[in-house]
Amino acid sequence: MITAIVFVEAEVARIPEVATRIADLDGVSEVYSVTGGVDLIAMIRVRSVEQVSEVVTERLNRVPGVLGTETHIAFRAYSSHDLEAAFSLGAE
Repeated sequence: MITAIVFVEAEVARIPEVATRIADLDGVSEVYSVTGGVDLIAMIRVRSVEQVSEVVTERLNRVPGVLGTETHIAFRAYSSHDLEAAFSLGAE
């Protein structure tokens, strides 16, 4: 399984719409709205690097309102428990 983290710059007025459309794409497991230099972070989980390319270049980049992306492919997960806890801070 290949995991890719995609930083997404989106038109500000369309962020909720863009996030929903990206979340509906095959291969996208989660989408987060975030603070900082990007508007959204999309998590892609697929079987091959070629599929990462397909999801990002042929689908995600074509979502109306997406202005740009930066893709990072994960090499190794050290602890899925730590990641799950970090993303659930403040959640009940």
